[in-house]
Amino acid sequence: MSREPIRLLHFADLHIGMENYGRLDPSSGLNQRVLDFVSRLKEVVDYALEHEADLVIFAGDAFKTRDPNPTYQRAFARQVMRLSRAGIPTVLLLGNHDMPIIEQRASSLDIFSALEVPNVIVGRAEAVHRIQTRRGTLQVATVPWPQRNRLLKFEEYRGMTVEQLDQEMVRILDSEIGRLAGELDASLPAVLTGHFTLDGAVFGSERNVMLGRDLVLPLSALHLSAWDYVAMGHIHKHQSLNQNNMPPVVYAGSLERVDFGEADEAKGFCWVELRRGEARWSFVPLASVRRFVSIYVDATREGDAPTEAVLRRIAQHDLKDAVVRVQIKLLQHQEAALRMREIESALADAYFIAGIARHVEREARSRIGLQNPESLTPLELLERYFVSKNTPRGRVDALLALAGKLIEQADARAGE
Repeated sequence: MSREPIRLLHFADLHIGMENYGRLDPSSGLNQRVLDFVSRLKEVVDYALEHEADLVIFAGDAFKTRDPNPTYQRAFARQVMRLSRAGIPTVLLLGNHDMPIIEQRASSLDIFSALEVPNVIVGRAEAVHRIQTRRGTLQVATVPWPQRNRLLKFEEYRGMTVEQLDQEMVRILDSEIGRLAGELDASLPAVLTGHFTLDGAVFGSERNVMLGRDLVLPLSALHLSAWDYVAMGHIHKHQSLNQNNMPPVVYAGSLERVDFGEADEAKGFCWVELRRGEARWSFVPLASVRRFVSIYVDATREGDAPTEAVLRRIAQHDLKDAVVRVQIKLLQHQEAALRMREIESALADAYFIAGIARHVEREARSRIGLQNPESLTPLELLERYFVSKNTPRGRVDALLALAGKLIEQADARAGE
């Protein structure tokens, strides 16, 4: 009977410290959006413990910035320590948000190495780590975020353009990954974990928060035949780049939504069952991820009732605990009829109102369609104006009646 597969949990791109669309949590003193990201990490660790993971790979970007505050570091460390105490080996790969600008400086994750935290491996360099798990030995090759400034300390690279440095970095990474592949024991399962962009990947919102210039590697640079699974970080959108082929090359994606650009993206992590020459994996979505809801309303055909159109559209959405934005298309004459307080009140269930935007069509005067306006009476001109604004017929008649009385009163005063 074959040995049980090794159970691997792969996640990435946590970005603790994101505060957009958040407000202060009075009980903790933290921005509530920060707590969202920390909660997603806790859910991942809960899953690893409950499903008896043999190894956890975090493929980079623990924090929003390279220098996170101690409170954020403590929140991350608490969850890593849960894995450590449970005897689950954990690989922490350095991403672009973790990597210090100066090579000699410590990263935000190096504290785990400095304190020699049991069962925690910090992937700061290109290296192969042979890890003993409860269900067998596994090889993990770490390839952190590639830094161009590592080249600039050598005289031969200092005169190169950025594009030339990129080409040289691709060549060096290809060589380094090939070197790692050559160090493997062919009888043991092998995983490559990297934090960079692969050609063909579909970007998410990482461009909006990215630190450092991106570098794109072809799939061929991974030396695919050496690995049983490739655990990638850096791209926020979950995706598999080597469909129906071995090995799976998978971006786990980020754990929590950053902005509206990720509103429709599932967020979660990957669960992998691994043997030498075989990897079965699945994406595990997190149901508790903060929802982002956009409400679009075209009120241009609603006459004097644009507010009612907006309220009807809001009622069609579940806004409970969601970040919400509303975009309303209006004609110029409808703008004054929009009752903002009623709209804001209808959004009361939302966690955060990101904005209520009014897009007003400024209509040209020629829309009245008159070639000889001087031939018309004031009431006829007024009627044409109301019609051009799509005013309901009943309201046009009422307004014309009032206008007629005003004109009669003005004429009477003028004749006195």
